[in-house]
Amino acid sequence: MKDKYPVTMATRFLKSHNVAYTPHLYKYEDRGGTAVAARELGVDEHKVIKTIIMEDETKEPFIVLMHGDMSVSEKNMARIRGVKTVKPCEPTVADKHSGYMVGGTSPFGTKRIMKIYIEKSILSLDKIYINGGKRGFLIIISPSILTETLDAEIVEAGYK
Repeated sequence: MKDKYPVTMATRFLKSHNVAYTPHLYKYEDRGGTAVAARELGVDEHKVIKTIIMEDETKEPFIVLMHGDMSVSEKNMARIRGVKTVKPCEPTVADKHSGYMVGGTSPFGTKRIMKIYIEKSILSLDKIYINGGKRGFLIIISPSILTETLDAEIVEAGYK
């Protein structure tokens, strides 16, 4: 019955890389973020990974993967990137870079190739819940899939 799950750029990307994943639909709430996804799926928000499209002062976009219950230190990310400042992109700009709608952004199969940074502690989880490319659609995968399929840098830039 896989047919009832959305086919997105992310699921196509995973399929092309022979990645097994478990799809989950949930009732999306505007501005609900990872807290709603965690509540709807009955999982720890720490295991729900958000995909944040950010930019530096030159408007160069990049992706940060962060635990749902943590924030990205913009100061640390700027230092890691060797730039003065970084900030999250405006939603319309983020949508343009990723090809997804904010709230449904996946790091897999983005429209534009962007540098990806993964919060180090994500990789120590047994499994993660990450967006499958559509609002209200998460996929469960092993965190090792992130480093196996994405050209990413491991960083420590998160805080509670």
